[in-house]
Amino acid sequence: AELKKASKRLSCHKRYKIQKKIREHHRKVRKEAKKRGHKKPKKDPGIPSAAPFKEELLREAEQRKQRLEELKQKQKLNRQKEHEKKRKLEAKKNAAQIKEKAEGKESSGKSKGKTKKLLNKNSKKSFCRELTKVLEASDVVLEVLDARDPMGCRCPQLEQAVTHSGGNKKLLLVLNKIDLVPKDNVEKWLNYLKKEFPTVAFKSATMMKDKTMEQVTKRRARVDFSETSQYFGSKCLLKLLQEYGKTQDKAIQVGVVGFPNVGKSSIINSVKGKRACNVGLARGVTKSMQIVHLDKQTKILDSPSIIADPSNSALALALRSIIDTEGSDSADVLEGINAIINHCSKQQVMMHYNIPDFRDPEDFLSLLAQKRGMLKKGGVPDIENMAKLVLCDWTGARIKYYSQPPGSQKPPPYLTEQKIAEMQEGFNLNNLEQGNSNTVQAVKHPSPASSIVFQSAGMTNGTIEENNVVEEGSEWGKMETSKEEEEEEEFTESDDDDEYDVEEEDDDDDDDDVKEVNEGFSGLWYSSTCTGFTNTDSLFSGNERSRSLSFSLDKPADEDDAYDFNTDYV
Repeated sequence: AELKKASKRLSCHKRYKIQKKIREHHRKVRKEAKKRGHKKPKKDPGIPSAAPFKEELLREAEQRKQRLEELKQKQKLNRQKEHEKKRKLEAKKNAAQIKEKAEGKESSGKSKGKTKKLLNKNSKKSFCRELTKVLEASDVVLEVLDARDPMGCRCPQLEQAVTHSGGNKKLLLVLNKIDLVPKDNVEKWLNYLKKEFPTVAFKSATMMKDKTMEQVTKRRARVDFSETSQYFGSKCLLKLLQEYGKTQDKAIQVGVVGFPNVGKSSIINSVKGKRACNVGLARGVTKSMQIVHLDKQTKILDSPSIIADPSNSALALALRSIIDTEGSDSADVLEGINAIINHCSKQQVMMHYNIPDFRDPEDFLSLLAQKRGMLKKGGVPDIENMAKLVLCDWTGARIKYYSQPPGSQKPPPYLTEQKIAEMQEGFNLNNLEQGNSNTVQAVKHPSPASSIVFQSAGMTNGTIEENNVVEEGSEWGKMETSKEEEEEEEFTESDDDDEYDVEEEDDDDDDDDVKEVNEGFSGLWYSSTCTGFTNTDSLFSGNERSRSLSFSLDKPADEDDAYDFNTDYV
């Protein structure tokens, strides 16, 4: 026989008795409160009309109320962020445990070795190992530079390793993304760089057509890939490499190296004329060496990005390191945004984003988030995600900015006149100069008025040797080596000739800076709203910079109750 649940019904006598006891208890509580003298707070009568400085007092009271509201919102934001962070960590742990259990059941000794290899594929040491492999196998090394900041894309450690390697190894510079820079600026950089290494002007295709693209185009006639699939400079580069191969009387291998998001894989796709390598806006898409056959005499090797050294400036780490914007700390992203904006003209940044004057990076991101409608619950600007979007814009091809070459030509210490002559030997420099001139003329350049002037931080130090890599030493280099397996890179080939197929070888504290609300009537309007900024190159003073860098959304929940919001401070 099944057991029935006990009924919750009561007899009327018992129910009335309980209600009577409750009434007696409430009566007793009211009596005790009356004896203690705790009465309801009287309504504030306000400031009398005859009181002196009435308007000033009211204004100060309103200010204090606003500050309390802002503090409330910030603390609420911190609590929400902390809850989200805990939820993500728990979800990650659960997923890792489930995966470990699944792997433990099916794994043998062989599969375990394979899994370990896949897990390490995303690490910095793996990137350095693959990069070294490319450098050793290459006869000619192409160092790809972003035309918007060529000096910031140069790696002295890489150049020294190639020039002093021996074995008649050559180094060429490829100035990519020239369509994002004014024409005269491109010519200045070509004249500057060609005095050190042979330099090729290039505009790569950001999206190559393949079978998938053709299907999309057939279905939707509006899709237009004309601008993204255009490329210039590939004929000049290919001709230069083929002529050099003939002088060597052997098949040559060309390695393509550079920092993240400079367009290494896009250049290979443009030279090949079809999509041979995976490309994307995310940094670190290429994780291993890939061999692409251009013709019978020329192979081109794609490589992972150079790892930026943690000792670099905040600007170099923001633009040149392999970071995951989804997993990186909001304080690091804000520091990167601060460094970028400090190296630009404030007026030009305001005109480009079409926003009013701002005090600091936090204010800039808040205004931009409101303008683009990136708001959280309650209309609070989503500063964290806005910062990640802005950083992606600056590392991608959305923002048109340019930097000026140095005033005087000072080659690095490792680059002597003899080394410069060795690097130029075997190349037809006259044909190269003519090809660069044709490329620059063919590309449509933006006007200087529509571009942002950028102050370069100089060369970026990189880590070439695997032994010098510190996996967790860099703020910006925190690559997530989670236990999620990396999907193998798949290449879609539309060409039927199997001989030239692609081969694959293998954010802290916020409340610390919030000042306590003054209980008296001594506060004044914020002085920062009345004073402007005079220096356009350096936007923020030292105090404001430190205040903005310390801004973070990660705050423990137990520190959020600095104020009792039930108290009326007015």
